[in-house]
Amino acid sequence: MGKLGKKARKFAKKNLQSVLKRNRKTKALFKKKSSKDEQKDVETQEGNAIGPSNGSIMVTDNIEDASIDAVFAEGDKDEGEDGSDSDGYLSEDSSSPYVAENVTGHILEDENASSTYVELNKNIHADLVMKKKKLDRLKKKDPEFSKFLESYYESIQIAETYSDEDERSDPGQQDEDDPAKSEEKPLTDSIISFWCKMVTEKHNQSALISLLNAYRAACHFGAKTIGYKFQNSGGFCNILMFMLSNADDIFRRLFQLSSLNCRKEAIVELKNSSKWKDLRPLVKCYLRSTLFLLNQVTDSEILAFTMTRLGASLLFVAAFPSLLHRLVKATVSLWATGAAVLSSAAFLIIRDVATVFGSNYWNTCVSKISVAYLARSRVSEIVDAKHLQFLRDSIIQLCSLDVQKSSAKALASISQLAKILQWGLQTKKKEAVEKICSWEYVNCIDLWVRFISANVHDYDLRPLMFMTIQIINGLAYMFAGPRYFPLRLKCIQWLSSLSSSSGIFIPVASFVLDVLEYKVVKEGGRSRNTFNVTSVLKLPKFYLKSQSFQEECLLSVIEQLSVHFAQWSCHISFPELAAIPLIRLRKFQEITTTENLRRMVKRFIDQVEQNVDFIQRKRDEVPFSPNDYQSADSFLQLEKSSLQTPFTQYYRGVLEKASQKSLHECGKMSLLEPRKLKRNKVERKKGIAVKENHPADENGILG
Repeated sequence: MGKLGKKARKFAKKNLQSVLKRNRKTKALFKKKSSKDEQKDVETQEGNAIGPSNGSIMVTDNIEDASIDAVFAEGDKDEGEDGSDSDGYLSEDSSSPYVAENVTGHILEDENASSTYVELNKNIHADLVMKKKKLDRLKKKDPEFSKFLESYYESIQIAETYSDEDERSDPGQQDEDDPAKSEEKPLTDSIISFWCKMVTEKHNQSALISLLNAYRAACHFGAKTIGYKFQNSGGFCNILMFMLSNADDIFRRLFQLSSLNCRKEAIVELKNSSKWKDLRPLVKCYLRSTLFLLNQVTDSEILAFTMTRLGASLLFVAAFPSLLHRLVKATVSLWATGAAVLSSAAFLIIRDVATVFGSNYWNTCVSKISVAYLARSRVSEIVDAKHLQFLRDSIIQLCSLDVQKSSAKALASISQLAKILQWGLQTKKKEAVEKICSWEYVNCIDLWVRFISANVHDYDLRPLMFMTIQIINGLAYMFAGPRYFPLRLKCIQWLSSLSSSSGIFIPVASFVLDVLEYKVVKEGGRSRNTFNVTSVLKLPKFYLKSQSFQEECLLSVIEQLSVHFAQWSCHISFPELAAIPLIRLRKFQEITTTENLRRMVKRFIDQVEQNVDFIQRKRDEVPFSPNDYQSADSFLQLEKSSLQTPFTQYYRGVLEKASQKSLHECGKMSLLEPRKLKRNKVERKKGIAVKENHPADENGILG
């Protein structure tokens, strides 16, 4: 039969039933192909969603949904576990006591079988993906069929639940179906001691395998384990202590590695060694069991000891990238939430990972600890300020290892903070105010201020510093009321820190002196409640009416002005710098009616005036003109290095009083809870006595 003509083919395409049926199937299975312009739009949207290729995070257009820690979000995920060996027990030698014959299903498989299973898994996974896509298309085409599938799935789940309950109700049947559990071998102290002796003295590998299996059972204590059962707590503790204390030395002896060898190149040497293929399952069994132990134990001392031993075995952990990612994740969690010793031990591991194993791990560690630090800051009141300070200093220490990359992260983070602040200044929305006046926002600024102050001398961080100063000025301008006094005080401290570390003059006096003009209702009394101003960002209304607030404001003004004046006390322009602050302080001295406050202001004015006279006399003696900037910068350098100016002595006294005050406040806050409990207990006793002496009437009201 010859080929059909053009008209015949056109007629068949339009009218034949087989063609129409095929077209309907094709339309149901495949989407209509989009035009080139639509494809370009989709690609552009996807590119914008993914972000720039250089690793910096684009700030989203929707600022309301933007998170402060978005710049630290990283695209790398924890690598999947390689399928070369399982997480079960290791195969033991028949000469070793208590060979676990019942765990043959958990023996490590050889490399050929593993690669075959990997290929099978890939094929199965590809088939499942295709079937899932077909099922999704069917769900969209026929919603009623989708509802039917959901109801069918629920009925299967209910049936499985009832069958599980039936199995739990018959413990005898369960033991029969689980022969491994019924055949668990009891571990006595003598067997454990025998294994330990064989490993340490005779370097017996069969005994080491038995110890690793027992150690895994101890780490999985409470979970479903196979093989061994501890008769008492002594054997359990002996296994844990022996393996944690000696496992690293045992493996290093087997591989003939030095205890000080923890370089990145040593990992390649380790994997290329002839013993790696045979000993690799043993090392991985120990490491995985120890990582599982970190998630099971809650005692801080045990966790700190375990972290220390994992730090010693960091070379072996790095040989398994997936385990190293799990270790970093667990370590960051313990670093952020643990006690002092545990947090320090965790940070040592984080620092070693970031230092030794390349820039990728450095980026991962910095991102994770920054996210954890900001997550700890999502509180309304800072309770443990020392721990938060330790977390901040840890991040700064880690970022200082690579200032160039840290500057890129800081620039992205500060840009995010600037956009959020701009959104708040323009809209004045409640959501914007809450997001800006939060410890997460404030601690993020504080982090980068400390980072810049620590590295501005050695690196050119001035563009970053100027952006930060603009954000701080905007923050101080936005929250100028008396209730935001703690936040404004932090802005002043940040500016003083940046000015002192960089040597660049930053006008701070105007922000400080504005605190003296707070207009609040004065009741003349002291606050009855002990209140720590540094633990909050917004003061309660009752505290504004107390005399304590007035004294706190004036003390902060004198302290911050002292810091500012002490930095420039030897500068040739100090008389002009102090002119306007002296005028405003004299005005406040005339207005205030409290004798104690007036006395403090008078003493501060006298000290500043003495320094002004000292600088004026020295300035009259110099032979150079104001246009000679080099000579002006070297003015009184000898007095500045020897700290012999009149104001310096006064400044030392102010610092001592400020440190004593902070210690006193911390002591009062720590004693506050016990005193409250004691007072409540006394009040409850008094209430019981009153009820006994004045019985209730018929309505239940005390007479």
